[in-house]
Amino acid sequence: MLNEAVKELLNVQVNKEFYSAYLYLDFSNFYEAKGLDGFASWYKIQAQEERDHAMLFYQYLHNNGVQVIFEAIEKPNVPLENLMDVLKAGLQHEQYVTSLIYHIYAAAQEAKDFRTTQFLDWFVKEQGEEEKNAQDLINKMEMFGNDPRSLYLLNEELKTRVYAAPSLVL
Repeated sequence: MLNEAVKELLNVQVNKEFYSAYLYLDFSNFYEAKGLDGFASWYKIQAQEERDHAMLFYQYLHNNGVQVIFEAIEKPNVPLENLMDVLKAGLQHEQYVTSLIYHIYAAAQEAKDFRTTQFLDWFVKEQGEEEKNAQDLINKMEMFGNDPRSLYLLNEELKTRVYAAPSLVL
């Protein structure tokens, strides 16, 4: 039986993960309009990851006898003026999601809900990877983004990313 506070936080996280997918689709949309299909593809894959994260939380709740309550997904409202704005907003968003995961983890620890902390261990590791990936993109853009040829090559590199579904066992 899940602790009430933990159940609520997990349910909220389902909705936050779906918002993340919307946000990354908005980023993809921005890059498509700029003709940077590699960047657009990278963020489409990010959106797929976020949808899958939402579904992992969804399934975990159902596996524990909790019905998910879906809320309206907020429209992304991040000002996107230049290529770097998107990347910095992506890093900031990943840091925010990390803080949400940590908050749920702390609540589960306080409730001595070891099953949920074990479930969340994967997300803690995943968020470390997400933040690193976002920072790496910023670093690459800072090094190469002002040179059109280098930007082209970076865009081509980002096209090579393929989606791999998470292998978390619930």
